[in-house]
Amino acid sequence: MVTNTFYTKGYRAVVVGAGHAGCEAALALARTGIPTLMLSLNLDSVAFMACNPSVGGTAKGQLVREIDALGGEMGVNADRTALQMRMLNIGKGAAVQSLRAQSDKHAYHMRMKQTLENTENLAIRQGEAAEVLTRGGRVCGVRTAVGEVIEAEAVVLATGVYLKSEVIAGEYKQSSGPNGFAPADLLTQNLADLGFSVRRFKTGTPARVDGRTVDFSKCERQDGDAGVYPFSYLTDGVPQRQLPCYLTYTNERTHAVIRANLHRSPLYAGVIKGTGPRYCPSIEDKVVRFADKDRHQIFLEPESAGSNEVYVQGMSSSLPHDVQREMYRTVAGLERCEIMRYAYAIEYDCIDTLDLYPTLGYKKIEGLYTAGQINGTSGYEEAAAQGLMAGLNASLWLQGREPLVLRRDEAYIGVLIDDLVTKGTNEPYRMMTSRAEHRIHLRQDNADLRLTEKGYAAGLATDERYRRFCARKEAIGRIKARLNERVSPLRCTNFMTAHGCPAPSGGVSYADMLRRGIAVEDICREFSVLEGERPDDVDTAAIDIKYEGYLKRGLEQIEKAKQLEDKKLPPDTDYEQIAGLRLEARQKLNKIRPENLGQAGRISGVSPADVAVLMVYLSTRKRP
Repeated sequence: MVTNTFYTKGYRAVVVGAGHAGCEAALALARTGIPTLMLSLNLDSVAFMACNPSVGGTAKGQLVREIDALGGEMGVNADRTALQMRMLNIGKGAAVQSLRAQSDKHAYHMRMKQTLENTENLAIRQGEAAEVLTRGGRVCGVRTAVGEVIEAEAVVLATGVYLKSEVIAGEYKQSSGPNGFAPADLLTQNLADLGFSVRRFKTGTPARVDGRTVDFSKCERQDGDAGVYPFSYLTDGVPQRQLPCYLTYTNERTHAVIRANLHRSPLYAGVIKGTGPRYCPSIEDKVVRFADKDRHQIFLEPESAGSNEVYVQGMSSSLPHDVQREMYRTVAGLERCEIMRYAYAIEYDCIDTLDLYPTLGYKKIEGLYTAGQINGTSGYEEAAAQGLMAGLNASLWLQGREPLVLRRDEAYIGVLIDDLVTKGTNEPYRMMTSRAEHRIHLRQDNADLRLTEKGYAAGLATDERYRRFCARKEAIGRIKARLNERVSPLRCTNFMTAHGCPAPSGGVSYADMLRRGIAVEDICREFSVLEGERPDDVDTAAIDIKYEGYLKRGLEQIEKAKQLEDKKLPPDTDYEQIAGLRLEARQKLNKIRPENLGQAGRISGVSPADVAVLMVYLSTRKRP
């Protein structure tokens, strides 16, 4: 153990970790004027895509656009380094449509690293954090493995999957982070000493194969979409030249190889102790859990424009290497594949997020925040969203300003964080559209309308971003006014009947046509309206008009829910002393310390009857 100590001053905040959470946290702090040091185990792992080389996807695309609307970097970086972009669920309702980008993992890392290096108020350094230092219940700095004490008033822990991480493949087990990076072995004990409840989670990744040994002619080609709009409101377009992905399937031979070797799987042999992600199971788990299925989808995705490596999405595994080689070669197109990087599972330590406030600040120590997979989540987007909020709230706290806490009706980010700090998670948490009860209001197309003013008021969204937001808001208002103009029956009867609508008895508006199911593109083409308007502005205006009835009812539900959110629970409340509360409710309320009645009602173990008791308690509580 290092005994020599030397001191570093000049920073007000330290961010531990340089993954997707750490990058957003460090940028949020620095861009809001806080001198910040970001500490990374290895600077070659900055914003590294250890698993799928992609950004966005169902529900995750909404998170990326919200990060961008608030002033974050992930959307900009994804746009600039995309190999392919596709809009998912295009045949479904607007609430579940999500953008997904296949990223160049090497370019993504390098561009983010360059952004960090050239950000004012931010320094990045390679080193391992061994201890968070506190004094009088507040953070006072970080001690590194080599004995350096970095003094700071706030610390954001964004340690990813590196805490005491172990890589597992069959009988092989090694203390290692993802992709051969070193693990962080020193910090876990310090977290336990600080009062955190530490758990063990598990995730995994599939093999990467040499694209020159893949027969893509046996697979279904999937091209990107050139006509979609990008993640960031600061990006003017998507790449027109895009690389294809390919779809193939497992088969009965694949499943037979897996079943014959389950005794060698650490997942089923009891070697893996950590809880894995339910919504992203390994291929051996799929074969066992879904025994009735004769095949599973496999996507072959490029990792980089400058590499032959192909990511085999859908076949993560912890089987031994010899079994993997046999298993992968049963898949159509992969019969002669050469594996460049074998699949593996990885176990790591994380914390119980019920110990956190909605700001992502730790309840027991002022100035200490956590974000990303240390909070038990999975996914780059979930991590980045938490990183931005943790970094921004740390900055606001240092400035003596009110924190920014997004409600469930304001953002997917609000749903994500509320789920973590109110309900907790016993497995790696993944964002899904089904978790958002107000998803028709939380669409990807209106993220800036919901959040940019908040990001600007907090000092994170730039003047340029705010200028674009104001211009877009004005354009959407202009488009809605144009679409509400009426058209004579003489001009629209043939058009409407051709689209399966009854002939109008009188004049109708373009908005009426939208509500009757006619696409806005067809309306614009037929009547030469909205020429020169941006397609994304037209889409948002059209969606608002088309779903106007649903949106109105949704707003009524939101207003009802806000009545409970507005009823604050005093932070010094002793729930053990409130008569009428059930024992489980008292225990849960005392542990989580909800900020309002709405949050209290979402706690597992707190019933509507308990909420009613709390309402009576608030009405009778003596005011000072």
